[in-house]
Amino acid sequence: MPAKTPTEPAQATAPSAPSAVPDEAVTPLIRGVAVLRELTEAGGTLSPSALERATGLARSTVDRITATLARMGYVRVDGRDVTLTPRVMELGNAYLAALRLPALLSARADALADELDESVSLAVADRDGIRFIHQATRRRALSLSFSIGDLLPAERTAPGPLFATEWTDTDWHRWRARRSADPRDHGFPAVPPRERPHADDDFVRRTRQAARDGWALDDQLIEPGLVAISAPVRDPGTGRVACVASVVSHTSRHAADDLTTTLLPRLREAVTAMEEDLRTPPAPTPPPPHAPLATWAAATKHALGRGFIESLARGLTVLTAFGEGRGRLTLTEVAKATGLARATARRALITYEHMGLVSQEAAAFSLTPRVLALGFPPLSRTTLPEIATPHLNDLTARIQESTALAVDTPRSGEIVYVARATHHRVMSADLPLRHPLPSTETSAGRVLRAALPHAVEDAELEAGLRTLSVPVHDTSGTAIAALTTATHAARRTREECERTLLPELLTTARAIEQDLHTASRFTRVRLT
Repeated sequence: MPAKTPTEPAQATAPSAPSAVPDEAVTPLIRGVAVLRELTEAGGTLSPSALERATGLARSTVDRITATLARMGYVRVDGRDVTLTPRVMELGNAYLAALRLPALLSARADALADELDESVSLAVADRDGIRFIHQATRRRALSLSFSIGDLLPAERTAPGPLFATEWTDTDWHRWRARRSADPRDHGFPAVPPRERPHADDDFVRRTRQAARDGWALDDQLIEPGLVAISAPVRDPGTGRVACVASVVSHTSRHAADDLTTTLLPRLREAVTAMEEDLRTPPAPTPPPPHAPLATWAAATKHALGRGFIESLARGLTVLTAFGEGRGRLTLTEVAKATGLARATARRALITYEHMGLVSQEAAAFSLTPRVLALGFPPLSRTTLPEIATPHLNDLTARIQESTALAVDTPRSGEIVYVARATHHRVMSADLPLRHPLPSTETSAGRVLRAALPHAVEDAELEAGLRTLSVPVHDTSGTAIAALTTATHAARRTREECERTLLPELLTTARAIEQDLHTASRFTRVRLT
């Protein structure tokens, strides 16, 4: 279905005042979301003092919010800093699973990136901006730094004009108001601020051209050297733009004028295949029912008292009620999925609708792309060593022995330690980081090569060193890494290692796996 050519709306007046907070909104939930957003925009880590300044909340309120988020596993409080953890990605995962587009189209985007040797992305509209829902990036010296969930202003992208072909007059007025209030794009941390504002007429012209051509171009709108070409993927049922696929390059590889001849034909072929995939999607597989989270929140509140904000924990639980096969839910369905009372679920949904995280149509609610702003972008490019390191530190502190994580190298018969935590004593084990070691001479190598449940190795690397390793599995159950601890043989017998150290290693391996599985559901987690 061809898009209508937009007509330029009348000039917008001053930005309208923000809507009043509904009487039934949950104030602690609004504050908790504000903390998650500030942590996201800061790259994942801020001190409590910085959060206090950024949110305008009292320090005691910040401390209670971060303590609650830490109890939920969404942040980690390390001394002076509060850091987002992979567990918080379950909020964005709920949106992406409910949307279904990444699951249905990402393989096509990945194949196109491999064929063209260029980065390929999928994006959806978020009011007058765009958010990435999938990235297939090429690893080279000049690479893209955009992450899944990043928000970009529509007028500085190739997908923007394609989405704007469907804007209403209200959408155009909102866009002009935002441009007037923030001419240098300080509200978009993912892009560099503008050096000089572009005329509004330029975006209107590009939108009209996109409506005529069926594709759009980004000629260094974000920063010098960056070029992209985009085409819309339309919903076969409605004909509206479901998402936009883009091929991104730089001017040393492709001049902007060349993109229509070098990349556009193959992009259009891929988009046609994507639309066919949307026409005949497989039946969704709903996730298993949630545990009784309402009961957990109440029990945790009873145990921790005033330091735990039960209404915040319950409110965040509402977002995870959505998922594959649960893209649109009624109030009754949300309450049933979370174990919350209808009144509690209703107040959370009212709060989220006010903040733009949930939309309502008739009697059904659905998540918006704005949910991705709650921690997803800075974690969407996390690596296995980054996931494992906090767990290694905790494990080392508990068992008073050095620990490390090993993975296979591209060369057959070798492993390499990619993360470690060292326990310092007069004679301590120093497992070499990023130095290839023979698989056959290490307990980690034996676990990875022989698929053993755990292995003990004596005299690994040198006489007197005893190591114990257990596997870390990906979502398919394949052992992709080995968690290792090392000690001197004089300190612990083999039997003592298995009796006292093995249970601790297994517990830590499961914790790493949980974070890995959450982080890798819609993103690629590099092993090194």
